[in-house]
Amino acid sequence: MGCPLTPQFPYHDDPVVPLQVLQPNGKLVEGSTSPMDDEQMLRALRLMLLSRAFDFKGVSLQRQGRFGTFSPVRGQEASVVGSAFALNPARDWIVPQYRELPALLHHGLPLENFILYFNGHPAGGHIPDGVRLLPIQISVAAHLPHAVGLAWGLQLQGVDGIVLTYFGDGASSEGDFHEACNLAGVVKAPVIFFLQNNAWAISTPRSRQSAARSFAERAPGYGFNGVVVDGNDLLAVYAVTAVAVERARAGFGPTLIESQTYRLGAHNTADDPTRYISREILNTWSDRDPILRVQRYLAARGCWNDHTASEFDDDISQTIDRALAAARAVPQPTAEDLFKHTHAKLTQRQARQLREYTFSTTARTIGW
Repeated sequence: MGCPLTPQFPYHDDPVVPLQVLQPNGKLVEGSTSPMDDEQMLRALRLMLLSRAFDFKGVSLQRQGRFGTFSPVRGQEASVVGSAFALNPARDWIVPQYRELPALLHHGLPLENFILYFNGHPAGGHIPDGVRLLPIQISVAAHLPHAVGLAWGLQLQGVDGIVLTYFGDGASSEGDFHEACNLAGVVKAPVIFFLQNNAWAISTPRSRQSAARSFAERAPGYGFNGVVVDGNDLLAVYAVTAVAVERARAGFGPTLIESQTYRLGAHNTADDPTRYISREILNTWSDRDPILRVQRYLAARGCWNDHTASEFDDDISQTIDRALAAARAVPQPTAEDLFKHTHAKLTQRQARQLREYTFSTTARTIGW
């Protein structure tokens, strides 16, 4: 079934069946048209491939002891990239969880900043001026009230911007999720709750998390709309998010998007999914790989071939190498950095601690 690009709801006559535009075989669903042109899709594909390549690099770096605990995006690239492409980075905000690298890059975060974050460098938490992002949030669902507060603030100031916040199915079981949705519905905040249902909350399956037919069906209880989309379908995710953006910008309030995707790897580098995911299930989802779906579509249109793939691979490899080199060139942090960026002006206690540290360091240096 196609998705009309209109701010009217519902998108779909069944709130449980996910909307799909691009099938796993790379063909459009009968009666559908692509909401993205070929150039947009190639840019989106490059970002998806960059994300996939960096996933392998990030896991490798963590295994070498050069990265902290890392959460790959593998399998969810269409969900993240399709939604991010529906935003306007010049005026809209993203409030991430921790599995949205390609969205952060598309919105303007330098890859070297992301690398510094997982190196444990304080500079990794810095968001450059003009980049409308909040920092990565490791605490599950703790960022959702902040996303609503940010959206409400934009609304109160009359600023033309909306907020999209990412989280997983497990986060929707936290109180922060329900409180954020309730307030957003009351004030009609211009916020999009983008729930990536990747079937697992670490090792807890979706069936053990909620008895609801879909997570999206929770939305009417808070007074706004929810929709389910095939999260491995770049075009469907983009189309649905574009409608939600249009509605939020027009003053119609929040939307809850349940993007049904699948985590093709571990929850993070501290997890072993082979203990709870069967090879048969993984193979089934591997056949629905979101990257392959886009490549098949573009190949049929003459926009993707071995030569183009090789060019993309070379460009992505160089991009990652440059970012790693830039991150390595940043001076190592010092203990004094602990006192920076905590308050506009140090508190009396912090100022005293800094003086004591400076004195003790000087004393050791001169041999007192």
